[in-house]
Amino acid sequence: MNRRTFLCGAGTAAFAQSVPSASWTQWGGPRRNFTSDVTGLKAAWPAAGPKVLWKRPLGEGYSAPSISGDTLYTLYGTPGKETVTALQTSTGKTLWEHTTPMTFRSDAPDMGNGPYAAPLLVGDRVFTAGVDGRLQCLDCKSGKLLWTQLLWADHGGTRLMYGYSSSPLAFRDLVIVPVGGKGKSTMAFRQSDGSIAWAKGNIGNVYSSPILINLDGLEQLVMLMDGLVFGLNPHNGDLQWQIPFKAEYGISVATPLWCPGNLLFVSAEYNAGAKMIHLTRNGLQTQASELWTSNRLRLHHGNAIWVDGSLYFTSGGKGSQAILSGVDAVSGKIHWQERSIQKATFIWADNKLITLDEDGTLMLASPSPKGFQVNAKSQLLTRLSWTPPSLAGTKVFIRDRKSLMAVDLA
Repeated sequence: MNRRTFLCGAGTAAFAQSVPSASWTQWGGPRRNFTSDVTGLKAAWPAAGPKVLWKRPLGEGYSAPSISGDTLYTLYGTPGKETVTALQTSTGKTLWEHTTPMTFRSDAPDMGNGPYAAPLLVGDRVFTAGVDGRLQCLDCKSGKLLWTQLLWADHGGTRLMYGYSSSPLAFRDLVIVPVGGKGKSTMAFRQSDGSIAWAKGNIGNVYSSPILINLDGLEQLVMLMDGLVFGLNPHNGDLQWQIPFKAEYGISVATPLWCPGNLLFVSAEYNAGAKMIHLTRNGLQTQASELWTSNRLRLHHGNAIWVDGSLYFTSGGKGSQAILSGVDAVSGKIHWQERSIQKATFIWADNKLITLDEDGTLMLASPSPKGFQVNAKSQLLTRLSWTPPSLAGTKVFIRDRKSLMAVDLA
């Protein structure tokens, strides 16, 4: 990874810098922005495709795998049940499973019933968020349940029509999640026992996941919720700044992206568009201002990547054809838009854009302001491959709705 790309996520969390490249311990990877400092990836692969290490069936869901050492963690659903599973990364063999009853039913059964959130790995614990707002802490080695918080049932969280999908975030000894309850818009629980450390706000929840940023030495928690994108003090939940941002039906899905120059990118479908927000620190105060807005750019449920001053992502709502865009991050100028690939998710590593489209086609690409060059591609999975890839070392883990695969890109 070149230095300019690395800076996009530098300081998103205090512990992120020390996470080894063979790990992918949370939603979005080491810096929560879908970039990795892994090197040694192939520039392309033979026509027969990359080396598939293993493929195995898995239950329903879109939960992105989280990896530490030789263990992978994810969630899947079966009729009436939801399961956290730990697998051996080298073989895909099941190490343990923890299953709970599940009665939630999505308003879009043709797209599945979740779960959606990625596990969070901290030390010897794994934190998971189920489709009905069940936040759990389990022992990484045994799968033993250590504590549970019911974000919908016990804390009045927003009951979303497609289910809870926000991936938990670690800050020091806390695990932080959006909830959407009255007086409990955002909540922080102690990792040790699940007790409430703080709860603040009255904003309804959406589907997006929070991030941590470092604003010139000031730690902030960035939340995208129903009608607002805002910053909180992660120590106590106090509001630092806010900017209006509203998607119809509360369908804001994509995670905000922290970029060099203290720029924050947010985007959603359903008449929300996109905004680039500039944050300025003045002592312990923060000023937020809109740098540019666009209604042509509508990131649905994938992720955006910042590379050398430009943003790359796919747009397109339910039933519409995807549009791949390259955009200047500072000005909002659209370099190009094309329909060369389906809706996709991305990882930037070793100066390569690992790309997975919704049809299950894995690609290696070189994006630039001049265009999107695909250097290798193979269809390895089927629809709907909406889960972002996870990269641990040179192994990439990808899943569609009902299977999981490990591919070696070395």
